[in-house]
Amino acid sequence: MSFKKLNPELKAVLEEQGIIEPTLLQKKIISKIKGGQDVYGIAADGKGKTTALVIGVLQRINYEAKGDNPRALIFVESKEASIKLEEEFKKYLRFSEIRIALVYEERIINHQKDEIYAGADIVIATPKRLSKLYFLNGINLTELQMIVIEDAEFLNKGSFHTDIDRITESVEKSQRIVFAKSKDKRIDRLDDLFMQRAQVVKG
Repeated sequence: MSFKKLNPELKAVLEEQGIIEPTLLQKKIISKIKGGQDVYGIAADGKGKTTALVIGVLQRINYEAKGDNPRALIFVESKEASIKLEEEFKKYLRFSEIRIALVYEERIINHQKDEIYAGADIVIATPKRLSKLYFLNGINLTELQMIVIEDAEFLNKGSFHTDIDRITESVEKSQRIVFAKSKDKRIDRLDDLFMQRAQVVKG
């Protein structure tokens, strides 16, 4: 998918950032994300995974703020990763009022509940805190369109798998997208958990 087929305002922001042509990964995967397919995005660092994630999510939610409940949930490893990814999104929101909420352990959970209740289109979260928030009825995922995992290698640590499994089981109809450097045996475990219908895109 070329950038010419993106939302015009999103395309204009990309041009301002000097991003004119998609990388190989972006060209292959953005159209699949837009189409609602479950997909793995596999590429080494520097091949445009994060930008593909951001563009794909913004395009999928029509580059607009809508309603109160989140439509995209992105799992990351840590507070630092959530802040970094939010900064990447903000680069492309000049023409949009899309709201992003961050959910991680170091914040007071009631403050996070209040922020999400006030309205959030995208939630960037660590699995453990999001799971806790969900089972405390602190977030409504009934309108969720997509669940994304950034840099999925972190799932091999601790109980991240368990927390994400709970959410994907509870939100069965959402699109699932996983970005990773390689699809090794550890990432292959996701095939049996919640990526049974996923295509693999390499770039």
